[in-house]
Amino acid sequence: MRPPRPLSKSACEELATLLKECKDKATYQRVQCVWLRAALGLSAPQVAQALGWSLSAVHHVQARYLRHGSAALLGPGRGGRAHAHLSAAEEQQLSARFTIPATHGGVVEVSPVRHAYETTIGHTVPKSTVYRLLSRHGWRKLAPRPRHVAASEAAQEAFKKSFVAWYAPRCSASNNRAAPCG
Repeated sequence: MRPPRPLSKSACEELATLLKECKDKATYQRVQCVWLRAALGLSAPQVAQALGWSLSAVHHVQARYLRHGSAALLGPGRGGRAHAHLSAAEEQQLSARFTIPATHGGVVEVSPVRHAYETTIGHTVPKSTVYRLLSRHGWRKLAPRPRHVAASEAAQEAFKKSFVAWYAPRCSASNNRAAPCG
């Protein structure tokens, strides 16, 4: 295996200043990954052990730094919305059409939102896609149910008529037994 390419003294100083300017943990660790090699001369396995990373992740970050410089360390990490149908701004614009009626006491139904979404992107999507879109923009599924699906109106009416017969207010007696009031 060939020896790693040495980093210059100016690179070490640049990385030390970048460590002080990092705003989040992921960026700090990427800069630290290269700084440990430049300042302390640690090998990739030693850096991986110090950071709790895999060896391939250390090689990947250090190679990106050697290719692109410090910009490779400061940019956003991997991940994000690589397979999104709409950008975040377009999603916000789409959901805003349904916000106004909902803020005035209306109920947002998913089917019109789904239809608008499918019209915008040009093909059908599952319901879960629309629910996730609404969730990303602060909506949650709250739908009042007018009646239970298994409710029987006849049973409810019979209960209303028999309720008074079996529910009579009780008073407590001195022997702690419930006795009819009166």
